[in-house]
Amino acid sequence: MITKVYEDIYMIEVILPNNPLKALNSYVIKGNDKSLIIDTGFNREECIDALFNGLEELNIDIKDTELFITHLHADHSGMASIFKEAGVKIYAGEIDGRLINEMTGNDYWERFEEFKILLDLERDKVTFSEHPGYRYCLKEPVEFTYLKEGKGIQVGIYFFEVIDIPGHTPGHIGLYERNHKLFFCGDHILDKITPNIGFWGFEENILATYFNSLAKVYSYDIDYLFSAHRNIIRDHTRRINELIFHHKERLGEIVHILKDGELSVRDVAAQMHWSIRARDWEDFPIPQKWFAAGEAMSHLEHLYCTGKLNKELREGKLFFKLK
Repeated sequence: MITKVYEDIYMIEVILPNNPLKALNSYVIKGNDKSLIIDTGFNREECIDALFNGLEELNIDIKDTELFITHLHADHSGMASIFKEAGVKIYAGEIDGRLINEMTGNDYWERFEEFKILLDLERDKVTFSEHPGYRYCLKEPVEFTYLKEGKGIQVGIYFFEVIDIPGHTPGHIGLYERNHKLFFCGDHILDKITPNIGFWGFEENILATYFNSLAKVYSYDIDYLFSAHRNIIRDHTRRINELIFHHKERLGEIVHILKDGELSVRDVAAQMHWSIRARDWEDFPIPQKWFAAGEAMSHLEHLYCTGKLNKELREGKLFFKLK
């Protein structure tokens, strides 16, 4: 489905089969010589058909486009290799761009075996082969044009500034159009659902990074916040306040869970409240256990970094307890 959302700006709904996110909002900004596509969908047939049927309906040839990837997740970057084959310029932030290319090799995913032990997910028999990032990422590296904050992209009547908004991923970026007060934010801010703040293995306190990025975007003058999932947001400050409140509730929930004593990351995640159609932790789909444990870990690390918890590594597993 295609929706015109602003002058020369269209949203293509890219279905994400069997995924709680349901669909990706891929945005197309029509220009004079080139059109800009923001995010792609998974590298799988249903997503490819949805995106390219939409481009055909808009009378846009892939060779007359440029691609902007907000962040590394496969539902945003999965089709990048298709654009590479067409000779399209592909923009990304350097941090996430390098990680996207690493995802094409086994070394990246073998780290998940270490994370599985660290987070105590071995008990759930999870494997990275069931992770959607592994199944639907691009299959070979691409050459990115890396963008830093403050750099600009001219597309038709619009001039977009690149904005660093790390948190949901280590190198998430967005596009801000100052004159028209438009912000393309990827998964940084979503309505109705909350962006997953996970564990990356090299970020000491990614939740604090996310809070800082929310505060940064709060200060921008925005009329239309174009999110990558669900609806377009017209009151971004309202939603930012809700997201901050949500994560503070999460932190309080974890402190309460740990009142009974030391727990592994997996055991904390299993006791947290999740908006998912599952009776209990045992009923969770395997991919969602990865995301839930990662989110629990980011909040546990935040509590540790702010002096609320102690942590100990034993036999490759992390355990947390209240100070």
